[in-house]
Amino acid sequence: MKFLVFLGTVRDSTPPKPARLGARVADACLGYFRQRQAEHEAELIDALDYPLDPVFKPQFAYPRSQVPARLEGLADQIGSADGFIMVSPEYNHSMSPALAHLLNHFGSSLFAYKPSAIVTYSAGQWGGVRAAVGLRTFLSELGCLPVSAMIHVPKAQEVFTADGACLPGVDETSWGDYFGRTFSQLIWWAQAAHAHRDRVDPHAVIGDFQRDPSQRNAP
Repeated sequence: MKFLVFLGTVRDSTPPKPARLGARVADACLGYFRQRQAEHEAELIDALDYPLDPVFKPQFAYPRSQVPARLEGLADQIGSADGFIMVSPEYNHSMSPALAHLLNHFGSSLFAYKPSAIVTYSAGQWGGVRAAVGLRTFLSELGCLPVSAMIHVPKAQEVFTADGACLPGVDETSWGDYFGRTFSQLIWWAQAAHAHRDRVDPHAVIGDFQRDPSQRNAP
């Protein structure tokens, strides 16, 4: 299975301290797959690597020959993935606006019929858990339904090093098992969805919302 790990923050300053705290959490997710699930592929998608135009225009709204290369490349990655891991801080009791902004550039048909996992974090004691409430609804609307288990990392600067390893004194086995509860669910659903997509193409059965909102209208 191929998973995309979306790091949903473009903040590169302090506070929080250290800066880019979410990068540690995203690297810990990648490290889990390298160490415990090496037969599967996990690739980082960092929102900071996608400076988007100030005037919002989603990938599917461009004429086919004029789609910016960066958006087209990410669309291909999303379309070929088997599942998604969304890493988000909490802003005003909600998900990262940078993550929403990036994901909103793509139609739900690219994400649909694949599972997702929610990972939140914070520099404080709550681990960004309230961001997960809205993120669960957001991902459901994209069609990549989130698995029931979630990962929340409070005081992430006291758990992970800059490269996503556990700090000295941190129980690496317990954190690995905690991540495994969520990612094992993700892998199971990704394999099940992949197998069924091979048998029945959901896009052919149901049809996709592509460009016109009227495609979703009731009769």
